[in-house]
Amino acid sequence: MSTTIPAPPPLLHTAYRADLDLLVSRWSYQPDPALLPPAYEELTAQAQACGCRFWLQDIRRRTLNDPAITRWLLTEYFPQMARRLGGRLAVAYLTGPALLEALLNGPGYLPPSAYEQQPFVVAFFGDEGEAIRWLQTEQRRP
Repeated sequence: MSTTIPAPPPLLHTAYRADLDLLVSRWSYQPDPALLPPAYEELTAQAQACGCRFWLQDIRRRTLNDPAITRWLLTEYFPQMARRLGGRLAVAYLTGPALLEALLNGPGYLPPSAYEQQPFVVAFFGDEGEAIRWLQTEQRRP
């Protein structure tokens, strides 16, 4: 008798919300860091297909951030995506309470105002409505 091991669920579900002009990505679980590059390739393809620079990243099912991936996002990926999409990239991360506290109190945390001279801005939220309102404010920036 053979046993079939079920495939893991998709790591990332991404959809463009034309009504809000937001690219919404929901991460299904805490991935092994090796799974992140293909997920970001998928995110890149989706973002380029719709041309959207305003992203809601729902990472409530994730419990930690990999420092190497975070460094790559901030130094390479986000600046590159801003160039590809032709304007300032705004990324709102929706997190669970424990991760939000760890991020906001971590040594590398920067508030959104610290990104003023960057081609991207990142902010963290515990409430989806608050994250969407922040993104809408970013959409109205000159």
